Amino acid sequence: MSGEFHPVLRYHPRGAELTAYGPHMRKLLIYSLLGATFVTWGCSRDARFPFAHRIDVQQGNVLTQEAVNQLRPGMSQRQVRFLLGTPLLSDPFHLDRWDYVYLMQYGNGKTEEKRVSVFFEQDKLTRIEGTMRPGAKAEEVETSAKVTTVTVPPQERKPRGWLTRFWYWLGFGGDEV
Repeated sequence: MSGEFHPVLRYHPRGAELTAYGPHMRKLLIYSLLGATFVTWGCSRDARFPFAHRIDVQQGNVLTQEAVNQLRPGMSQRQVRFLLGTPLLSDPFHLDRWDYVYLMQYGNGKTEEKRVSVFFEQDKLTRIEGTMRPGAKAEEVETSAKVTTVTVPPQERKPRGWLTRFWYWLGFGGDEV
């Protein structure tokens, strides 16, 4: 009889039924339910934990004003594809129209969308529509094309703590020692 398990039997407060749940089992159940609630809440799209990191998501073709400014009427489809990339939308019923869409969803909830539609006639660019148009101000293009050189002085390495050194020693910290 010494090796057998005997649960603590208690009377349920609302009736005469016996329960084998002690106070530790009840706490474990409550903490498990709370943990499961927080995990499912954290996975939901609308949850806004202050410590949760949301990544930036890019979709579509990356459209820059410099690339759109280089578009000229009379360019071939091959030249346009070289500048802007393969179109995101190519309608089989309208082969003379290519649509480029760029969508950037930032982790803080802001969204940026750019659209460019190019139209061809007999393999030549005839018209451009969308939120980005060629011929932006020359000052904007020139300032973005300037090269800036920054000289960064060499910095001394900060000494690492024993926990960081142990982490690197285990092989999780990369190639640095």
